Amino acid sequence: MISNVAHIQWCAMEEKSGESLGTVLVAGAANLTIALAKLIAGLIGGSAAMLSEAAHSAADTVTELLLLVSVRRSDKPADRRHPFGHGKAGFFWAMMAAVATLVGGAGFSITHGLHEIGHGEELANLTPSYIVLAVSFVIEGISFAKAFSQLRGEAGRHGVSPLRLVRLTSDTALKAVLFEDAAALAGLLIAGGGLLGSQLTGSALWDGAASVAIGLLLLAVALTLIQSNMSLLIGQAAPQQLETGIRAVLAGQPEVENVVELLTMMIGPGAILVAAKIDFRDEASAAGVERACEEVDRRLRDTFPGVRQVFLDPTPTRRRL
Repeated sequence: MISNVAHIQWCAMEEKSGESLGTVLVAGAANLTIALAKLIAGLIGGSAAMLSEAAHSAADTVTELLLLVSVRRSDKPADRRHPFGHGKAGFFWAMMAAVATLVGGAGFSITHGLHEIGHGEELANLTPSYIVLAVSFVIEGISFAKAFSQLRGEAGRHGVSPLRLVRLTSDTALKAVLFEDAAALAGLLIAGGGLLGSQLTGSALWDGAASVAIGLLLLAVALTLIQSNMSLLIGQAAPQQLETGIRAVLAGQPEVENVVELLTMMIGPGAILVAAKIDFRDEASAAGVERACEEVDRRLRDTFPGVRQVFLDPTPTRRRL
């Protein structure tokens, strides 16, 4: 019997990219709008935290464009030069998006915040900044709600928690939007706290510290996404429980004596390659082995719709003398 958990995990991972594309577009439009508003408010008030938030939103806008490329490129069909498809292109461009967040958002925020702490600049009219922060929070909240709604819907359909799904999913676009929108909401609260602290104390230290905190937050998000995409690019295996389900399908074939070795690899968002060394029963004929391989291939694809490639190698189990 195939593990129900394994089947649920796989179904959660093999969602199509159309819904993720809509999520990316909503997030990109939101970031572009509020980046300009934050920049204007930051220049008017002279706030390092607001300028950091403007850089944050600008970096997120670039990120959404790269994620759009990621979704589009990963959907390209296989060709002669790329027989396994272009799925890993999605992982590459998603990693580039994380790098953009690291360099454009975290780098600017930290350095500008440290400059503000060291030199201190008198803040001017902060009313536009508070207005922009409030409006931005609403817009970012809508974008985050869109992404979380997609996540919760997928999790509900397959009976897993949203947190577990976001950890397991190979949908890098959805994961990036969720992480970045959550960081954006937290960053807005930090920026508002920094502005209020500086306004109440008359010291630019609070504003500069808020800018540094925003940069560190972006740094953590970027490094997390880079690590996740790097693992997928190198050749990350399917989740352990999913491999257990695949092994159960292989071992359940009557002609199979033993599964000598099973290897899996994510070759795109929701796409998996299966390679296995199988010890077939000695009484199985050559024609019987061929039919068994075809049946295993069919059952794997039916049970786990995201299985794209299946390679089976008849290999006898090494027996000790």
